[in-house]
Amino acid sequence: MLIKDLKDCPEIIAGDNSILREVLHPKNEELKIRYSLAHAIVKSGEISLPHRMKTSEVYYILEGEGIIYINDESAEGHPGQAIYIPPSAKQYLKNKGNADLKFLCIFDPAWRPDDEEVVKV
Repeated sequence: MLIKDLKDCPEIIAGDNSILREVLHPKNEELKIRYSLAHAIVKSGEISLPHRMKTSEVYYILEGEGIIYINDESAEGHPGQAIYIPPSAKQYLKNKGNADLKFLCIFDPAWRPDDEEVVKV
């Protein structure tokens, strides 16, 4: 059995400038999964850097409010929503609230640094 506590996962600054903690990744533990799971934060008033992933991604919003930009579309996001981001889509998040925007990131297949590219708006 594997149980991970978020506070035990090291905090890093991701390529898109969000605060990230890898919770589950097959490279870190002996897991028979294809995906990876991370917890991310965009601070109040901040915007993540526009970027593309070679793989699909899903955001699940836990706390806060923001605007998600995917290619030429945008939509408001709030807790309880799952947002699918197709492979190679330009994406970024704007935190429009007074609190941190906290969300889960699910990558399938699992996230790799070579799969991410920061782009201009």
